[in-house]
Amino acid sequence: MELKVALPVYDGPLDLLLNLIEKNKVNIFDIPIVTITDQYLDYVRQMDREDLSVMSEFMVMAAELIAIKCKMLLPAEVDEEGEEIDPRADLVARLLEYKTYKYMSYELRERMKNAGKNLYKPDTTPPEVKSWRPKADPAELIGDLTLKKLHAVFNSVIRRQADRVDPIRSSFGTIKKEEVRLSDRVIFVADFAKEHGSFSFAELLLADNDRIVTIVTFLAVLELMKYGIVEASQEEIAGDILIRVVEGADIASVDLESDFEGAS
Repeated sequence: MELKVALPVYDGPLDLLLNLIEKNKVNIFDIPIVTITDQYLDYVRQMDREDLSVMSEFMVMAAELIAIKCKMLLPAEVDEEGEEIDPRADLVARLLEYKTYKYMSYELRERMKNAGKNLYKPDTTPPEVKSWRPKADPAELIGDLTLKKLHAVFNSVIRRQADRVDPIRSSFGTIKKEEVRLSDRVIFVADFAKEHGSFSFAELLLADNDRIVTIVTFLAVLELMKYGIVEASQEEIAGDILIRVVEGADIASVDLESDFEGAS
């Protein structure tokens, strides 16, 4: 009676080598190439030779193992830095890469198996329920926040933004010559005073709220006060400045063009 031996099936020569290394319990970085090669060849001799494509892969690896075995018997080669070259280095790298992918496939297969046990119920929530949102209570949202506290928070934010700006580097590449001249603003305020007689400082700035324009406009008001053309008053601290033409002042008689020609 003929004895039939069923050999374990491996995915390829690397799979067989990895199995032999694990079976012999040897370090993959220090493979006993003689022992592993002999065991590998024993398996190849017993393989079914009908599938030549599979057989050829194992034969190529067998030739590579024999070549490594021969190199191990010869004096060691050295690289440019004088270190010995291990003939097994390339094979070890390929085995490590194969082992990584092999165990990753086990993990993915296990996850796929567990995923098959999960059951999901489709969402049947009515659209009316999904779109419902509780009404917000402004009093609850604001809490004890007052205008005074809100003003303090605003000033704190502005101050932090100003602290981040480098007063020197921030102006690099953006140096400009301001086009606002004091003489022009004096004439503008005088004309405004002729037309309105009495007005607030805020009304002067309705057309332009630029910071430089505000400063120059204020200086223009001071110049006209110095010449006795207008006078200013303030009814409360931090309130708006009220400006009016001085009674009896004849603005038309003052030559603003020549008097303020050198102002800038």
